Amino acid sequence: MTLYHPLVVETKIMLENVGRWLDKAGEHAKAKNFDPEVLLQARLAPDQFPLLRQVQAACDAAKFAAARVSGKTPPSHPDTEKTLDEIRARIGTVTAYLDTCTAKDFEGAPNARVPLPFIPGGTKGANGPNYFVALAMPNFFFHVVHVYAILRHNGVPLGKPDFIGPGLEIIDL
Repeated sequence: MTLYHPLVVETKIMLENVGRWLDKAGEHAKAKNFDPEVLLQARLAPDQFPLLRQVQAACDAAKFAAARVSGKTPPSHPDTEKTLDEIRARIGTVTAYLDTCTAKDFEGAPNARVPLPFIPGGTKGANGPNYFVALAMPNFFFHVVHVYAILRHNGVPLGKPDFIGPGLEIIDL
């Protein structure tokens, strides 16, 4: 398995799960008779991002990880979403971008020198596998888990099957 599977396939699956959680959040708000947009500003702690920013950050983590390791250019998102529909559209845009990535794009990942533009100086980076293990995936799952936790904290009926999602293919042994 190359880095294609975890950086593209797995992040796409999890972003699709996030979309389903947001659907359940809308249903929950309707059942409890409150505006579902209220949930977008919910947070677990005062110094953490609200739900909306957590979803944006998960989307950014997925697209930037795939782009940095494959050498592709990620789509630009100006973080202007304000509604559940808009944030669902962003998830759709990012998963559509991930669909443009192929396994071939990641063949050089073991030797990739991944730029880290957020490190002061602008000339720092990491190799592909180290970037994936030490930064890209932990960062992605950090934000995904916060989306899940904020929704659960606000009463949205989610469980482990919702987190894992429908992606497991059962086979005969």
